[in-house]
Amino acid sequence: MSLLRLASVLTLAAWIGGLAVLGGLAAPTIFAVLESHDPESGRALGGLVFGAVFTRFLHFSWGLGAALLLLLALRAAIGPRPRRLAVRLWTVIAMLGMALVTGLVLAPRIDAIRERTSGAVASRPETDPDRVEFGRLHGYSNGLMMLTLVAGIGLLWVEMKDQ
Repeated sequence: MSLLRLASVLTLAAWIGGLAVLGGLAAPTIFAVLESHDPESGRALGGLVFGAVFTRFLHFSWGLGAALLLLLALRAAIGPRPRRLAVRLWTVIAMLGMALVTGLVLAPRIDAIRERTSGAVASRPETDPDRVEFGRLHGYSNGLMMLTLVAGIGLLWVEMKDQ
């Protein structure tokens, strides 16, 4: 049982750790380096690079979410049942749902705007409909990422407190 619990903690740590590294380290670094090398098209290229990395991570996170659900189910079946199992399951389902919405709904729409825009979307006038829509979708994506991160940290805290 402790092995399943350890696997749950490691799976959750990989998921939320990956989100934290992507948002706090990878994105700013990718954009800064590419913009410093090519001020004219570096931001657009940064968006393409980070978009590809983020898409791969989303696929990875879907697998982590499914694994976490399986691990919780196994822990419940083998026993003893984890405390507040329903809350844990619904938290993972919500996190997985947010990752799926980001990857299957928001990211393709962001990519479509990026593809039909020459250069960086941020270089367009502030009233440009594509720039406004891009900003809105990007904000939703960031919000879902932050909610997933906060939920994951809360779940990790609960897992670490479990006996």
